[in-house]
Amino acid sequence: MTNGPDPTRPGGEALSAPAEPLAHGLRPRHLTMMGLGSAIGAGLFLGSGEAIATAGPAVLISYAIAGAIVVAVMRMLAEMASALPASGSFSVYAEVALGRWAGFLLGWLYWFMLIMVLGVEVTGVAEIVSGWWPGVPQWVVAGVVVAVLGGINLIGVRQFGEAEFWFALIKVAAIVAFLAVGVLVVVGVIPVTGSVLGQWAEHGGFAPAGVGGIAAGLLAVAFAFGGIEIVAIAAAEARDPRDAVARATRTILWRILAFYLGSVAIIVALLPWDDADALTSPFVGVLELAGFDGAARLMEVVVVLALLSAFNAQVYGTSRMLFSLGERRDAPAAATKISRRDVPWVAVLVSVFFGVVAVLLNWLLPEALLSVLLNAVGSALFVVWLLITVSQLRLRPRLEAEAARSGEPMRLRVWAFPWLTWATLAALVGLAALMLTDDAARAQLVATAVLVAVILGAYLVRRAFARREARSSEVGA
Repeated sequence: MTNGPDPTRPGGEALSAPAEPLAHGLRPRHLTMMGLGSAIGAGLFLGSGEAIATAGPAVLISYAIAGAIVVAVMRMLAEMASALPASGSFSVYAEVALGRWAGFLLGWLYWFMLIMVLGVEVTGVAEIVSGWWPGVPQWVVAGVVVAVLGGINLIGVRQFGEAEFWFALIKVAAIVAFLAVGVLVVVGVIPVTGSVLGQWAEHGGFAPAGVGGIAAGLLAVAFAFGGIEIVAIAAAEARDPRDAVARATRTILWRILAFYLGSVAIIVALLPWDDADALTSPFVGVLELAGFDGAARLMEVVVVLALLSAFNAQVYGTSRMLFSLGERRDAPAAATKISRRDVPWVAVLVSVFFGVVAVLLNWLLPEALLSVLLNAVGSALFVVWLLITVSQLRLRPRLEAEAARSGEPMRLRVWAFPWLTWATLAALVGLAALMLTDDAARAQLVATAVLVAVILGAYLVRRAFARREARSSEVGA
């Protein structure tokens, strides 16, 4: 646990990340595949169909807008991470830029968001695998997943990085193979029947729902790229944190955009946007169109691997965020305990435990209550992105001044600062306004606002107790 004043907090004499007793076993290839794998999940393989059904082929514009926002936000995060690598990542940067309240808010908001998502992912794996082997109870599958992946996270960060590397590599290979098959179908090398390529006019044109459809599609895909922020969290345990995050981020963002936009372009080129059955699982629909038998089962395997990869990465992300909160005295000191392999083992076990609790909530809670909890995390990523943007706007001048004092140039810079940062901030505010016009998105935004209020309330209570303890110590002295 860190003792004394934290130099990363406003008012410190230097702008530097706190020294953390964690291993540095991650390599750039681990970070690169981690970022790719975290952003390419079941949401792309299954959720893209819902977005296409909302906007038609014009959903490509929706993905492009969302992708542009994410590229800008992640560039900002990478700039700060390459200068101040820390396991608390954006939580630490928000604290440095905006104050203790912001770091507390982002740390616990992100932790809660991932814990709830962990439950959804394990439940999804259990349901699919139990469908393959009906005799195996879902709770057994969930228990095995939690035990194995929790164990990997406890063994060491290098082992976690290797597991995530291979999980992500399989997903990336599946995307690349899908793109190859899709291109062969589009150019006619694989002859098919039923293709709608060039026949959009018969299905309402490129934008059958107009600008409103594109806006609705943007809401459907706005947070599709979530997960890539784990690269900045993991950078603190890379061998050369400053260089590793810069190298990884330069390639990850464009590859993810290519995979998302390429896959969706293939789907809208080959499947009618108004074919509800085909869009239930659009990747399966394209593969079946190309004549691949067993495509449905193949995609089930890919989705399971995607969910396992996401679970593995999010156990890592939640544990490191909890560890960082503990180091900043915003979580119990036990969260900072380190094993002989330099793993924050208590934080890992706590995250795994609450992941199991989230699984139980998915199975036991009434649908209405579960919906409220999931809604609360539905737009939490929006708050994370918003505060990352504001933090970078505040920190950039300080980072440049620190670089000038040290004589070591910044490894990564946001393009066209501050104009791109302000434009991104305006885009995020516009996205929030758009969310307020949609019933489902508005419910998510309101639920997230309530969660934010609860966390800030907890911060005020914690600060009041801290002040009382400080006064008691002064009296006792």
